Amino acid sequence: MNLTLRIWRQSGPRDRGRMVTYRVEDVSPDMSFLEMLDVLNERLILGGEEPIAFDHDCREGICGMCGLMINGDAHGPQRGTTACQLHMRQFSDGDTIDIEPWRARAFPVIKDLVVDRSAFDRIIAAGGYVTAPTGSAPEAHATPVPKADADAAFESAACIGCGACVAACPNGSGMLFTAAKVTQLSLLPQGQPERYTRVLGMVDAHDEAGFGGCTNAGECTVVCPKGIPLNTIGRLNRDYLRATTKRGDTSGT
Repeated sequence: MNLTLRIWRQSGPRDRGRMVTYRVEDVSPDMSFLEMLDVLNERLILGGEEPIAFDHDCREGICGMCGLMINGDAHGPQRGTTACQLHMRQFSDGDTIDIEPWRARAFPVIKDLVVDRSAFDRIIAAGGYVTAPTGSAPEAHATPVPKADADAAFESAACIGCGACVAACPNGSGMLFTAAKVTQLSLLPQGQPERYTRVLGMVDAHDEAGFGGCTNAGECTVVCPKGIPLNTIGRLNRDYLRATTKRGDTSGT
C-alpha cells in the first residue's frame, strides 16, 4: 500500500508543534502500525532528518506504553486493540492517516508523539500500600472470595495504564483508570484495611494532576483496549461517597 501520513511534530514541551506530511510506499498489510512508523523513521534517519519520537516497549499489547491518536481514535479503528497490535490491513491503499499524541492537560507533550503520563504514577502512589501479614503464605482457601467479586477484580486489574481513556474523554478525565486501580483492590479481602483511605487519596491525586471530571460520556470504555466497563467508575463513586461520609467531609462529590 501507498499511504499519506500527517504526523504531529513537536520538538519539545514549549514548541507549538505542527502536522507534517510524509509519504510511505510499499507498506505490507501484515505490518503492525508501529512497524510502519519504524520504516518511516529508517528513511528519515538515512535522509539526515530527525526521526519521529513515539512510545513503545513490549509491542504485545500488555505494557501500556504505546499511545497514539489515529484518525481521531485512541489506538486506531480496531476496538479492543492497542496501537502496537493494530495492523495495516485495517487501512486501504491511498489512505491519508492522521497521527497525533494523547491530548490532555494532565499529559503534556514531551516530543512529537510522546507524552508525560507520570500523573498516573502519582495516582497509584497516592493509593498507598496494602496491609499484608508477614510470614509464610496463607492456605489458599483460608479467605474465600466470591466468584463474581474475583472476576470483577481481575477485570479491573487488566488495566495497562495506556491513557486511551483520558485521550478519548471530552473532559480529559482519568476516572476509568483511577476506578480500575481502586476497584481491583476494593473487591478483595486483602484490600479492605485501606479501602477508604485509598479511594480518597487516589481521587485527590487525580484531581490535583489536572484531569477533568467524569460526566459519564462513556468514550473511555469504547477505546479501552482491555474492555474495562463503565460501571467500574460507579464502584469508585460509591466507595468515595462512603469514604467522605466516614471522615465527615461533606465537600466531596
